[in-house]
Amino acid sequence: MNYSSETIALLNNRVSVRKFKSDPVPEDLINEVLDAAFRAPTSSNIQSYSVIVVHDPTIREQLAVLTGGQKHVVEAPVFLAFCADLTRIENAMARQGGTIVDNNMEIGLVSSIDASLVGMSAYLAAESVGLKGVMIGAVRNDAVVAARLLGLPPLVYCVFGMCLGWPDEAPPQKPRMDFSTMVHHERYGALRDNRDLDQTLDDYDAALAKHYGGIGKPTTADSWTHDMDKKFSPQLRDNLRQQLKQLGFDFR
Repeated sequence: MNYSSETIALLNNRVSVRKFKSDPVPEDLINEVLDAAFRAPTSSNIQSYSVIVVHDPTIREQLAVLTGGQKHVVEAPVFLAFCADLTRIENAMARQGGTIVDNNMEIGLVSSIDASLVGMSAYLAAESVGLKGVMIGAVRNDAVVAARLLGLPPLVYCVFGMCLGWPDEAPPQKPRMDFSTMVHHERYGALRDNRDLDQTLDDYDAALAKHYGGIGKPTTADSWTHDMDKKFSPQLRDNLRQQLKQLGFDFR
C-alpha cells in the first residue's frame, strides 16, 4: 500500500540550502509560517519559546562571525533565532507566589525541546510554500554573546538559528545512514535486519565519501567516522553549560 503524502515527500526531498535569491520574504509570510509552527507540541502547554526575526544586516554580520563565518547568515533574506524562554513561566509562578530561581535540568531541557519542535515545524511550513533554509547550531559557539547580540533577557537563550529565503541553488541531497541501523524493535539492539554496526558505518563512510567527491568537497575514505572523531575530540563547546548557567539555565 502506498502511504505517500505531501508531507512525507517534503521530508524525503529535504536539503539544507545556503544560497538564496535576493528577493525578500514578505513579513506576513514569515508570520504565517511562525503562527503555524506555534501549533507544534509543547510539554504541559508551557510554550517556553520565543523567536527573534532578524533582518538588520549589522546584527547578522556579527552573528555570522559568531557562527564561524557562515556567510549565508548575512546573505539570506531573513534569520530566525529560536530561543528557549522561561520568562513567561517565571511571571506565572511569581503571580502564584512561586519562583523559578534555581531551576533544574528538566525545565531547561523541556524548553530547549519546545524551541526545537517549533523550529522544525517552521522549517516544514516554510518549505511547503517554496522557501528553503538551513539550521544554524553554531549560535551556541558562545551563548552569552548570542544573547547579547539578540538582546535576550535573563532566562532566555538561543537554541539554534535558521537562515530562510527563496532558494537560488540547492545542493544534491546528502545520503543518510541505513534505516535499519536506527530503528529498533521492542528494545534497543533488536534491529530489523540484524545489520552489523561496523558494516553499516563502513557503508556509510563510503556513501558519504562518494557524495562529497561528487560535489568536489575534500574528504577521506572514512568520511563520516573521521569527521565525527574530529568534531567531538576535543569536546565541542565544552563551556556551554557554564554559559547557559549565566543566562539562567542551570543544567545541573
